[in-house]
Amino acid sequence: MSETEVRVATTADELEDAFSVRKTVFVDEQGVDESLEWDEYDESDSDAVHFVGYRDGEPVGAARLREAEAGVGKVERVAVLESARGEGWGRRLMEALEIEAENQRFDKLVLHGQTSAEGFYHGLDYETTSDVFDEAGIPHVKMAKEL
Repeated sequence: MSETEVRVATTADELEDAFSVRKTVFVDEQGVDESLEWDEYDESDSDAVHFVGYRDGEPVGAARLREAEAGVGKVERVAVLESARGEGWGRRLMEALEIEAENQRFDKLVLHGQTSAEGFYHGLDYETTSDVFDEAGIPHVKMAKEL
């Protein structure tokens, strides 16, 4: 394994690594209820695609892509461990996710971004498409990007 790598999580171990990052960031750090963090798109029979970022063999980032409607992918659960923030992991995860979205022939990506990350997504050419709303006790906005 290279020193830094984002890959599609295809094995049980890789999925567990992605889930571990999500639990640390969303449940432990941000206080999201575990019952809200895990959903049917995390089940083994889901068509969702999970991504995991590794630094020196250790998982530091995660993201998920699923079909929201025909031709539209939904970006979800983008998370980077606090110890790895500022190292470009969010951008690497989103680049890998967008390549997969194009492979799946999505024309558009949508996401619910935390308002604290809105500027990050703007830097990746996502546009804000809603007013602020609450999701899991955290302020969010809807965002979209044409592919």
